[in-house]
Amino acid sequence: MISVNDFKTGLTVEVDNGIWQVIDFQHVKPGKGAAFVRSKLRNLRTGAIQEKTFRAGEKVQKAHIENRKMQYLYSADNVHTFMDTDTYDQVELQTKQIENELNYLKENMEIQVRFYQGETIGVELPKNVDLQVTETEPGIKGDTASGGTKPATLETGLSVQVPFFINEGDVLTISTDDGKYVSRSNN
Repeated sequence: MISVNDFKTGLTVEVDNGIWQVIDFQHVKPGKGAAFVRSKLRNLRTGAIQEKTFRAGEKVQKAHIENRKMQYLYSADNVHTFMDTDTYDQVELQTKQIENELNYLKENMEIQVRFYQGETIGVELPKNVDLQVTETEPGIKGDTASGGTKPATLETGLSVQVPFFINEGDVLTISTDDGKYVSRSNN
């Protein structure tokens, strides 16, 4: 058991028969009444986000999540197949389980797959991924001084705002936290 006072971003807990990851939390001490913890939790099975308030000091069960290094093989219909790089075991995830993460996944990419008591519940992406630009307007010489941005479509279908000097074929480093352009990669 863990106290809600010890919440940290990324912590996984069992609440209301679900497995939840703490996305955000705030300790609140009102002038009148008892202190409480306001939290934003993501259901690791469904991806749903829920706001929940706990009394200060309330105990919740910590969920022990196992991460295994796996390779993203392919997708067929709404099923995505991953392979354990050590044992060659394969697991499948439905599109609804990893809908957001698919914006950053390329075939043959190695990532962490999450398991809870033998059940596959999702994937953990690296902080940044390198993706190639498949479509963007050509940059106009001299536009770099204005510091503006333009839309670009990446190889996974993700659309991001990029600086004017980015061209089709460039490989970009993208943050998986917020889906924003970080830099042009040297690959």
